[in-house]
Amino acid sequence: MEKIRGEYIKLDSFLKLCDAVSTGGEAKLLINSEEVKVNGAVETRRGRKLHPGDQVEVHGRTYTVE
Repeated sequence: MEKIRGEYIKLDSFLKLCDAVSTGGEAKLLINSEEVKVNGAVETRRGRKLHPGDQVEVHGRTYTVE
C-alpha cells in the first residue's frame, strides 16, 4: 500500500511513488503501451486521478492507493 497526501494522486505520479518506474517518461511509455490496469481495467490516461482504495496493477504486482 502506498499512502498519498491529499484527496487524489495522478497515475503517473503514483507509479513513481511506488517505484514501479523511475521517471515520468518511463511511466508515460508504460501507460501508453497498455501495461497498467486500474481496478482491473487497462488505463491509458496518465493523468487518471487515483483515490484511496484504488488498485493499480503493473509488472504483475498490485499496489493499493491508501
